Amino acid sequence: MKALTVPTLLVTLIAPLSSQTPSTTALDQRVQAYLDAQRGRWPGGHFLDVDGRLLYDLILQNEYTRVIEIGTGTGHSAIWLAWALSKTGGKLTTIEINESRCREAAGRFQETGLSELIDVRCADALELLPKLQDPFDLVFMDAPIIRDFFDAASPKLVVGGRYVTHGVRGGEPAEYVGYLESLTDFETTFDTGGDFCTSRKKSEP
Repeated sequence: MKALTVPTLLVTLIAPLSSQTPSTTALDQRVQAYLDAQRGRWPGGHFLDVDGRLLYDLILQNEYTRVIEIGTGTGHSAIWLAWALSKTGGKLTTIEINESRCREAAGRFQETGLSELIDVRCADALELLPKLQDPFDLVFMDAPIIRDFFDAASPKLVVGGRYVTHGVRGGEPAEYVGYLESLTDFETTFDTGGDFCTSRKKSEP
C-alpha cells in the first residue's frame, strides 16, 4: 500500500470529490444530498465534513476495503467511511455501546442508502474487538482517547494499514500522544489537515 503524505492529504482536502469519482452515481447523489441537508445540524457537531472528506480520500487512495469504526455516535463519520467503501467494494463494521445511538445511526444509514455496506454492532468495543476474526485496513477511533482501544484494535490491522484517532490536536492528550510516538511498529502523523492523527502500521510487533 502506498503511504499517504501530509502534502497529499492537504491537496485532497482542497480537491472536489468529483476528482476522486469520475462518474457520479445515484448513490453519490443520495449521500451528498443527505450530507448537505444535515450540514450544521449534527448533534454534538464534533465531527466535520472536512474530516469526512480526508477519510474518504484516504480510503480511495489506498484502496482500503476492510474498515472498522470505534464509536458510531451520530453516524456522521460512518457515512463518509461507507461512502468511500462503496467505491472500493469494501464494508464498514461500526461499534457503538449506546443502544439508542445504534438505532438512530442505523436509521441514518438507511436514509443514505448505505446500510448494506455497514455492519452496526451495538457492543463494548473492548470486548468485541478481540473476537473479530478478519484483519482490517483501517481503524477509525472516535471514542474516548485511551490506549486500550489502540491495543485492542492494532493487532487486527494489516501492515500498511492505519489507525486513525479522532480528537488529537496540539500534542494533546499528552500521555496518548507520547504512547503513539513510542511505538516502533507504527509511524504516526499528527499534522494531517484534519482533527485527527494517523498511525500507519510498519511491521508486526
